[in-house]
Amino acid sequence: MVATAAAAAVAAATTWVLAPHGHAQEGRHEAEGPSAVCEGTVDSNHSGYSGDGFCNTPNTAGTAVEFTVNAPASGAASLEIRYANGASQNRPADVSVNGTVVRTGVAFASTGAWSSWSTSTVTVPVSAGSNTVRIAATESSGLGNIDYLDFAMSDDPEPSEGRRMEALDRGVVAVRSSSTDVLVSWRLLGLDPEGIAFNVYRSTGGGNEVKLNSSPLTGGTNYVDSAANLSQSNTYRVAPVVDGVEQERSPGFTLSGNHAQEPVVRVPLRDGGPIQFVWVGDLTGDGAYDYVIDRQTSPQSIEAYSSDGDFLWEVDMGHNSIDQNNIEGGSSTIDVGHNDGVTVYDFDGDGRSEVAVRIANGVTFGDGARFNHGNDTEQFIAFLDGRTGALRDAAQVPTDYISDGPMYARFAACYLDGTTPSLVAYMKNRVGNGGFNLMVTAWSFDGANADMQWKWLRNGNHPDGHNSRCMDVDGDGTDEFIEIGFVLDGDGTLRYSLGGQGIVHGDRFHIADIDPSRPGLEGYAVQQDNPSGLREYYYDAATGEIIWRHTRSGTADVGRGMVGDIDPRHPGMEVWSFDGLYNAPSNQLTEPDTNLQPWPQMGLWWDGDVTMELFNDGKIEKWNPNSPTPTNSVPRLVSTWNYGGVVGPRGQPGIIADIFGDWREEVVLPNGQSNELVVYTTDRPTDIRLYTLAHNPAYRNDMTVKGYMQSHHVDYFLGAGMSTPPRPDIFY
Repeated sequence: MVATAAAAAVAAATTWVLAPHGHAQEGRHEAEGPSAVCEGTVDSNHSGYSGDGFCNTPNTAGTAVEFTVNAPASGAASLEIRYANGASQNRPADVSVNGTVVRTGVAFASTGAWSSWSTSTVTVPVSAGSNTVRIAATESSGLGNIDYLDFAMSDDPEPSEGRRMEALDRGVVAVRSSSTDVLVSWRLLGLDPEGIAFNVYRSTGGGNEVKLNSSPLTGGTNYVDSAANLSQSNTYRVAPVVDGVEQERSPGFTLSGNHAQEPVVRVPLRDGGPIQFVWVGDLTGDGAYDYVIDRQTSPQSIEAYSSDGDFLWEVDMGHNSIDQNNIEGGSSTIDVGHNDGVTVYDFDGDGRSEVAVRIANGVTFGDGARFNHGNDTEQFIAFLDGRTGALRDAAQVPTDYISDGPMYARFAACYLDGTTPSLVAYMKNRVGNGGFNLMVTAWSFDGANADMQWKWLRNGNHPDGHNSRCMDVDGDGTDEFIEIGFVLDGDGTLRYSLGGQGIVHGDRFHIADIDPSRPGLEGYAVQQDNPSGLREYYYDAATGEIIWRHTRSGTADVGRGMVGDIDPRHPGMEVWSFDGLYNAPSNQLTEPDTNLQPWPQMGLWWDGDVTMELFNDGKIEKWNPNSPTPTNSVPRLVSTWNYGGVVGPRGQPGIIADIFGDWREEVVLPNGQSNELVVYTTDRPTDIRLYTLAHNPAYRNDMTVKGYMQSHHVDYFLGAGMSTPPRPDIFY
């Protein structure tokens, strides 16, 4: 490796050692060979190397070696990188494949001398055919000397560290924001390299693509096009620019000619019954989110549509979904009360989402096959193929409480081991006319088999509520399953319960980095008829230690509570139910008049600043702390009914999530005829650049949860005065 004192001179004189990129095969690729690009010099002054030399790069962050490898098929590949590091410190690197970082902080530890060689091995995803593997230093000390890369397809399904998450496309979307302007926005991905820029292209009426920006865009991942001929269709695509080199252009989004001026994307549906919930996941493996909806008919059904609105399949939930009592309904009834029993996620890591559903006798799958089981009470956890709706596998729900009838379910995706997702099922039934049995189970699906990982039965004072969450509350890299009054560790054991601190049942709770000055995450929750008069409380999410409480005389059912940074005058987030708007870290009212506060419904990010907007019974609102108003007159940004959307029970949407475009969120509502999804997406530009919220592990988990629907939260502080969030510990 070049000496530190000479680094600047060497960097100034650096040339790329280029060789023709042929069709490199599985096997050894020398750093000085024809399938490599050395961003430095090929040297031979240290013994022990293979071939004709080794790649010696400058002592700078970002310096790299690239290899062109050829994969016989898509899948996981093993990269064994031979190197020497005569320095005393580790020289870590990021590994990218085809321009996308797939492993961060790969260790190239000291080997003790520049003539002592070692290997570092990582597993990465590759595509069939030619792939460019780039190994880039992340610190100013640069790389070690790189001798060669041994490339082989791997039997391992994924790398051994980090979370396996979706390989999303750029999610390009365009809406008319005025009579002359179009807002085009797209995703910054979780593992995009620092400094990535973008070019925006437009094709009008099917003609040639024209680049719209004069220089690559490095700010917010959106662009205002004021020069389009809006009487014709316009298709927009974006191209990443990495180290000055333009990469492959994204899939396109077409805005039809003479399109309405509206912050909306419309997804056509078949005619059918009322819709309550919408789930999103990449059912087809193309990198775009597709849609799964319920039909609240008798019997009920589930339908799937592509991102463009092409019908994919229908599942008939059968005769056991006709009884839709919200406490003791049928064994295959879905989406009543706070129960859902459906979710969408890629559980087996094949790049396509499955649909997980609790089923019973009489369900007919998307391929026409019928689930026949003689007992109508016994239930199963089923994983369906996202492309076809066919059954992949099903496993029976434990029968501990079957004497009390079928159990309703609430589902969540949860990375219990920190790497692969599990399905966690919260399930309840009533004991006669009294209390409730509660069982929580975890399930794995490997593409062929559904297996129960663990079972937890409530036996003690462990209060539950109407919403569940899955996230890493203690920072150990693995998720916990969280209820309003207790937390289970990833192995299904009780981490803590709040029952002993006087907490009882409540409708809503939140976990987030509410106080960025305090280590870890915090929780906020409300109570229903707590005999002590407790209305709301704020606590340490890792330990359950209650930080403050608000208590009043008498009891009350505090049905709603919200968390978000809506007042930038105070550090951290605000929390509120119906007794005033509080800054959570200080436990102080931000508005002394407790009659002035927003309604505690749901939050979202919409207008382009980092403080939170609000969704309230079909209205997107913006709290103004400098001119506070009662709940019924908060300044309004969008009235969704003006564009045909209809809210569901309790004024809730089908889903709020970051579905496409930049980091701002979409609101999805059915129209009044239930034959269209109205997807509300922002029409406001922003200079703020954040990676897509869907690549944040805590946020993506919560996209899979329904119950009494609540806001999703990231695991970093998102609000006024925030720091740049760290890169997520994920791979695609």
